[in-house]
Amino acid sequence: MHAVGEHDQCPAALKSSVKQWKRELDMPRYVVERTFPNGLSVPMNDAGADALGGVIMRNAEKGVTWVQSFVSPDKKQSFCIYDAPSPEAIRSTAQKNALPVDKITEVRVLDPYFYR
Repeated sequence: MHAVGEHDQCPAALKSSVKQWKRELDMPRYVVERTFPNGLSVPMNDAGADALGGVIMRNAEKGVTWVQSFVSPDKKQSFCIYDAPSPEAIRSTAQKNALPVDKITEVRVLDPYFYR
């Protein structure tokens, strides 16, 4: 059973969620290519988790969301997916995070299963 007035807040909360979802859908997506001459090393411990958490936090300051990364077997190249307002926002956060940026390409999703 719901308390009186509880339902009154649901439409506002739902509208807020829908607005946030729409903003995320409207946000451009980018692939960021990086080169790490000595290889990328992120320890699989609390220090690594803290380092990545710091990257996420600093990215958020500029409206940048790190979605996913792919790393080459030798760990010298990475290909990272970001949602961000602009390439400049990505460059700015990369500098704050002491991460290299070789190339930024805006991309769209091409789903091969869409055609079936």
